[in-house]
Amino acid sequence: MRIIDKRNIKSIKLIVISALLLSGCEQTNQQEKATQLDLTEPKQVLNSNIENKGSEKPHGKPVIYQVFTRLFGNQNSTNKPWGTIEENGVGKFNDFDELALSKIKDFGVSHIWYTGVPHHAVIRDYSEIGISLDDPDVVKGRAGSPYAVKDYYNVNPDLAVNPDKRLEEFEQLIQRTHQQGMKVIIDIVPNHVARNYQSISKHQGVADFGANDDTSVEYKRDNNFYYIVGQSFKVPQASNGYLPLNGEPHPLSDNQFDETPAKWTGNGARKVQPDINDWYETVKVNYGVRPDGSYDFSRLPKDYASKDYQAHYAFWQGRSVPDSWKKFHDIVLYWLDKGVDGFRYDMAEMVPVEFWSYLNSAIKMKNPDATLLAEVYNPSLYRDYIKLGKMDFLYDKVDFYDTMKLIMQEKAATSSLLPIVDRFKDVDSHLLHFLENHDEQRIASADFAGDARKGKPAMVVSSLIGKGPNLLYFAQALGEAGDGDAGFGDPTRTTIFDYWGVPSLQRWNNGGKFDGGKSTQAEKDLRHYYAKLLDFSASNSAFNGDFLELHSFNLNASDHYDESLFSFSRWGQKNKVIVISNFSPTKSYQFDFHLPQNLIEQWGLESDQPELADLFGESSQTITFKLAEQSSTIAVSLKPLESRVFYWTQE
Repeated sequence: MRIIDKRNIKSIKLIVISALLLSGCEQTNQQEKATQLDLTEPKQVLNSNIENKGSEKPHGKPVIYQVFTRLFGNQNSTNKPWGTIEENGVGKFNDFDELALSKIKDFGVSHIWYTGVPHHAVIRDYSEIGISLDDPDVVKGRAGSPYAVKDYYNVNPDLAVNPDKRLEEFEQLIQRTHQQGMKVIIDIVPNHVARNYQSISKHQGVADFGANDDTSVEYKRDNNFYYIVGQSFKVPQASNGYLPLNGEPHPLSDNQFDETPAKWTGNGARKVQPDINDWYETVKVNYGVRPDGSYDFSRLPKDYASKDYQAHYAFWQGRSVPDSWKKFHDIVLYWLDKGVDGFRYDMAEMVPVEFWSYLNSAIKMKNPDATLLAEVYNPSLYRDYIKLGKMDFLYDKVDFYDTMKLIMQEKAATSSLLPIVDRFKDVDSHLLHFLENHDEQRIASADFAGDARKGKPAMVVSSLIGKGPNLLYFAQALGEAGDGDAGFGDPTRTTIFDYWGVPSLQRWNNGGKFDGGKSTQAEKDLRHYYAKLLDFSASNSAFNGDFLELHSFNLNASDHYDESLFSFSRWGQKNKVIVISNFSPTKSYQFDFHLPQNLIEQWGLESDQPELADLFGESSQTITFKLAEQSSTIAVSLKPLESRVFYWTQE
């Protein structure tokens, strides 16, 4: 059993902490059973998206490309466990040149989320440019966790060709990204910072986290940390043979770390010696939440859920807020001034929603178009963080991703998606869909689906079913399996802790040509599939329009249609789309697909029978309706894991 890292602890323990921070929020079951459908007669449930009903943007949905910055351009294929930069190599900001960015743009990408940019704790010695050494006893992996930020006013020196000019190199990357018509997102980790937080790049008048704390008390509102008074921190007791740096000698690797008094650990553990499965490399930031869970700041009135960000901004003017709030306010405005277009907030539910109202309204006042994406895992909190916290987008991890994963593993029926879609239809445009990210297993890994092709129907449904943005993780479109033991972490996920090369991406990069010159044919085909799908989602205005699930209707009305299939329609004033996906890896289908009469009437279709294009079909192929009084039909054939995406434009 490997060391459990942060990515594997999205657990009930954290949900309890977040619920404490938001007292009064009702808890709901995170996984509800699928609605039992009454299929004795055709069922027509017109699930129009409520938000922005009647409006239609001239384009489709945002596509966010998440890239682990240190791995993207690395062409070194040594992949030695716990390898150094010299042994395994590392990618740089400069690897994202004009050509590389243009290839990312092929997926219809609107935003690039450069993961691992803020300067976090690393083992490499950069003392010659004034950076203090980090202790392997409180660093995960050799390259370090991007979620243990050490200096919020600079960037990871590993990513620069000239580490002393690292900030300038990142600023140049921001400019190149903008020149390609894409926006830049970076991480902000509000809940915790590295145990060894030391900013050498902060501007005048800014104090480090904890620099002015009263360490004689466990809690004080304007302290940045919580303290275990009179006791010193102890390094966690390792298990299963784990040794920092795999036992390699290091001047600071001695099972000691000087921290007196000890601070609470990042996930809320209040022990002098945290467990090895706690986020022991970080310390929890104090937002004015007392140790008993009560609040030491002004609360938002409930009616602010319906107010805009300007009203939220006005609410906080002249009010006293905890010091940690002010520090993060300064940090985000600093990065906005550098040209960053938005932020992805790590574990946002562990920070009180009032802070988000304060921070996000200030961001929007400076840049109304800033993109604010949050990691929230408790569905009962979604609406609070959207309406009160003024988030643009939240992860749709629980319930949608979790249910989709079970469907891909043939452990759940496709009907399981229907109650989830219905439950969140009022906030649908705020929910980000994904099938991979740095926290989740790779689709092709043995513990997930074992075959990247099983992600094809899932990606079709995930990316086309809602109004919210889509996320594509780097190398997902190449079928990367995340194999190999990099050192720290879980081999079913591409490492975020160590220096490593990503084999499928290296084949596509082909020495910086980004032409797939060394890719397998399967990798090329899959990339083409993803590019066609996501560019379609980004450009077709139907995906800002209405939604009707056609699955339950066809379960009853269509012969040979079953729970390995899933279907729905999307439409706006001009563009109409019908989606039918086959999740079975072995079974083919041939049947008449039925469209309910109320949909035909809504679209205003008449006897002239519109010709449909098929997104994944031959360019010359057209498909026609068979119009009838009760329901209209399309003759459909589906191979295993195949999808039909029929579309046309009404003039």
